[in-house]
Amino acid sequence: MAARRVVSRNIPALVSRAQAPRTVHLATRMSAPKASQALTATRRLHATAKHLSPATTTAASTATSYPTSHERIAEPVDTQNFLDNQFTSSKASQWIDLYDPATNNLVTRVPQSTDAELKAAVDSAEKAFPEWRKTSLLHRQQIMFKFVALIRENWDRLAASITLEQGKTFADARGDVLRGLQVAETACGITTQLTGELLEVSKDMETRSYKEPLGVTAAICPFNFPAMIPLWSIPLATVTGNTIVIKPSERDPGAMMILAELCEKAGFPPGVVNVVHGAAKTVDFILDEPRIKAISFVGSNKAGEYIYSRASANGKRCQANLGAKNHAAVLPDCNKNHALNAIAGAAFGAAGQRCMALSTLVLVGETKDWIPEIAKRARQLSVNGGFEPGADLGPVISPEAKTRIEAVIASAEKEGAKIVLDGRGFKPEKYPNGNWVGPTIIADVKPHMRCYVEEIFGPVLVCLNVPTIDDAISLINANEYGNGTAIFTRSGPTAARFQSEIEAGQVGINVPIPVPLPMFSFTGNKKSVAGGGASTFYGKPGINFYTQTKTVTSLWRAEDAVATKASVNMPTQS
Repeated sequence: MAARRVVSRNIPALVSRAQAPRTVHLATRMSAPKASQALTATRRLHATAKHLSPATTTAASTATSYPTSHERIAEPVDTQNFLDNQFTSSKASQWIDLYDPATNNLVTRVPQSTDAELKAAVDSAEKAFPEWRKTSLLHRQQIMFKFVALIRENWDRLAASITLEQGKTFADARGDVLRGLQVAETACGITTQLTGELLEVSKDMETRSYKEPLGVTAAICPFNFPAMIPLWSIPLATVTGNTIVIKPSERDPGAMMILAELCEKAGFPPGVVNVVHGAAKTVDFILDEPRIKAISFVGSNKAGEYIYSRASANGKRCQANLGAKNHAAVLPDCNKNHALNAIAGAAFGAAGQRCMALSTLVLVGETKDWIPEIAKRARQLSVNGGFEPGADLGPVISPEAKTRIEAVIASAEKEGAKIVLDGRGFKPEKYPNGNWVGPTIIADVKPHMRCYVEEIFGPVLVCLNVPTIDDAISLINANEYGNGTAIFTRSGPTAARFQSEIEAGQVGINVPIPVPLPMFSFTGNKKSVAGGGASTFYGKPGINFYTQTKTVTSLWRAEDAVATKASVNMPTQS
């Protein structure tokens, strides 16, 4: 019987932006030079393009040969599972078609992994755990060193996969890889991060505490950061002695499949890292499988709240980072040029598809008159295919996302807001069939309007006007989300007051996207985190999430010591 195809754009988005596996498969690829000249020089070599077979990886690419254009793929290759360190073709009866957002040309089919394949992934992880947890910390550290080196070697290859499947510009995709790479690099210092504590609590009695791995863990990843979010989980989960099953987004799993290949090359034993695919069915399996002890999720509120509550009801640890409405308060005393440039970049970069995108401006006093200057900077941004030179932002992920974003813009107009810059209907000449929304600025927004209440997740900046910093703080704190916020000012006392009184978990002072580096932790709060708790991705809280603290109190009486005669012979280890 012919396999039944399921087109991804028709699947209910239970996990919305919370899934990220893929397999890069291009029949035609070109030899690409390294980093700085990767795109322009490669185009000159287009005539030498050659066919690459998938070989040992479904990515069908190498560190120096990978896709560099949005050309139609003659023979797309199906995405595979990654089980026991091997890429295996799925026996799925349901397949999800994955399209290049810039062209809507088919890139690959992603399987809805079968029940047997999902179970096999957990079987593999469970089987690998006893030996992996006993592997010395120093050996696990050495594997992590190799993993980091391989990510750096395949940096552009990973970025190209993201550009093709997710739509980011090549430069922005390299940043996606970098922020995940930094977590892996920090995990290499695990020998100083996993030390325990010891105290002599009484004569001849001591209590020590140390951290042990949990067992089989899982990660459910979003479409908007196909490399970074898997790399929030893989390094910390594995270096602390756990095994992991990853469900990337069915919308762009390619980067994860490359990372899976690199895990095997780095020396992770079979079963330590496994990758399965699918949509709601796969998510429910992960939530209900009793052998999975902890789940890490990034995505929308609807999906995240469902995942958190069902995982918690099943007795699992769950960390879930959800939606956001990130505000920036702009004060008249700020460095105006810096602020306007920072705002334009943070609002429209990655087509606004970031949970930390600067989506909302709170203009204090006379700064409301600066909107035309922000619009001028936004008009200068190049909206184009991610492989095109000079592109600043690419398409949104799907036709459905485009339709939803345009509907929110239309609602603002109906509710009385002013569309200062309208990105609806934009189409680059070379890519008329892509999912395009140009930079959009909406002024005179009120808190009750749909464009303010909803997370738009597109290149749309909404602007509200307030008379004072007191009003700005009150407005921001009244919002249900608490991922991030920023203030632009030259006043130290004002900044100090803002950071003290504001309720968002991540605060930027003249920094528009204040995402902490991995020696700290991602610290969103309020409705941006499921369960009302704190996000614990990476940093010390990340290590705590993937480990269980054990305390041991022991008594060894000095008078019980047995005297023996020392041996001076060379040990034979026999």
